[in-house]
Amino acid sequence: MYAIVEINGQQFKAEAGKKLFVHHIQDAENGATVEFNKVLLVDNDGTITVGAPTVEGAKVVCEIVSDLVKGDKVLIFHKKRRKGHRKLNGHRQQFTALTIKEVVA
Repeated sequence: MYAIVEINGQQFKAEAGKKLFVHHIQDAENGATVEFNKVLLVDNDGTITVGAPTVEGAKVVCEIVSDLVKGDKVLIFHKKRRKGHRKLNGHRQQFTALTIKEVVA
């Protein structure tokens, strides 16, 4: 059984026991349980239920493993030719690590 769930504006495939890295969730604490109600699709052993826009009564229950995980560093380099202008900027996205406990449909 799996579900397509929307978390912080992004869609994820959620199955019990899987680990997800989602955009940082404010006020998250390690070990806390979080429920997401924006379930867009549920597949229950071949029976697919598509929501319009969401599936009624369906939810995904997750546990927060780590409230702040930093992603890989992305380097942004700007250069203007023949002017001597160079600028280097870096960015590390912040994520929250979740473990999916169950999909309720």
